[in-house]
Amino acid sequence: MTAPVLIESLDFEGHGIARVDGKTVFIDGALPRESVSYKSYRIKPRFENAEATQIHTTSHLRVNPPCPHFGSCGGCSMQHMEFTGQVAAKQRVLEDNLKRIGNVKAQMLLPAIYGPEWGYRQRARLSVSVKGNEVRLGFFEKRSKIIADLKECRVLPPHISKQILPLRQLIKSLSIKEQLLHIELAVGEHVDILVLRTPIKPNKADQALLKKYADEWKVQFWLQAKSSEAASIFYPTDAPQLSYSMPEFGIVMRYKPTEFTQVNHRINRTLVARAMNLLAPQAGESIADFFCGVGNFTLAIARSGAKTLGMEGLQQLVDRANESAADNQLAGNTQFKVANLFDMTEHWLKKLGHFDKMLIDPPRDGAHELCKAISAKNGPQRIVYVSCNPATLARDADVLVHEKGYVLKAAGIVNMFPHTAHVESIAWFEKGE
Repeated sequence: MTAPVLIESLDFEGHGIARVDGKTVFIDGALPRESVSYKSYRIKPRFENAEATQIHTTSHLRVNPPCPHFGSCGGCSMQHMEFTGQVAAKQRVLEDNLKRIGNVKAQMLLPAIYGPEWGYRQRARLSVSVKGNEVRLGFFEKRSKIIADLKECRVLPPHISKQILPLRQLIKSLSIKEQLLHIELAVGEHVDILVLRTPIKPNKADQALLKKYADEWKVQFWLQAKSSEAASIFYPTDAPQLSYSMPEFGIVMRYKPTEFTQVNHRINRTLVARAMNLLAPQAGESIADFFCGVGNFTLAIARSGAKTLGMEGLQQLVDRANESAADNQLAGNTQFKVANLFDMTEHWLKKLGHFDKMLIDPPRDGAHELCKAISAKNGPQRIVYVSCNPATLARDADVLVHEKGYVLKAAGIVNMFPHTAHVESIAWFEKGE
């Protein structure tokens, strides 16, 4: 056992940070201001990764994790920290990244967006493992490719968590169990869908078992042979369509279970509302939504009457966005295009025409090329940037502020994934005078 060390802060993955003999040690399970002993599992010249073995001085933020699988399951990493403390820690991660990587500071910190801490996850990929007579279903264990032996999951909706053991029994009885790779979960407002990812089509006996389960638990099964292929409905065929709504904007979004949408629909509503408050779209303005996905923000912008362009890299998502625009009577002032936004250039962006405002919602890699392509002279007056990675947000903020002449007016976190270290955030940039 090592001598006790003092934890200074948390890193972006929720590990405690300690300094030992000039080296940084990232310690799983440790909280700021705690004194802990640890055991290293990865040693590098400049840093170590370790597990806390004993807590000598306990933080007031430490709580007993309610999930019996916490510590072995890798799905959550922060259940040992009080919920509001998690939110504050994520806010500090955002501020630190903006300062350290972007050399910027927001003029105003936005109040954190957060909601219920349990039962929030309406999308998940549950991996499947079959070894002999043992079936496991759920998330991987920490630092492992072994699937945790889950019997429940507190971050899934309760009615889904209750199905983990029955689903394991169902899988055990299927002839295709050893070819079943994972189950994609999508919980909508009117239907719950389980997508079975298997290259082997269920035989008649399997089909009978799946139909019986679907009827008993009121779910719909889909089948997907390859990740590159579209999933298709298996049973029942007359279930409602998968959808989520944003009542504040009078919008209902239809989507397929394998298409990307936010995992936390309640927080998504609040996030869209905040984005619209910051963007303040007006009728007659020309506004672009880059990395638009299925149109989650695009249609809310269009509801204002603004002329709206959504751009996304996948044709399937653009097709879905067009369908939703038509469903919500917004096709008249929306346009969607397929484009590789990671290859954006100033010349190409200029060809799209002038935009009064922009919303940018990129994946974890950020929107570096897009930000570099924005004209320092004729760029949009306002940019709202929604981020799932504070490091790439900070990198792109550096470009917008120090090269393109924008001011970072406000920034704040969105706790889309409670009990994990994942930091979602939103930032407002305004063109300087």
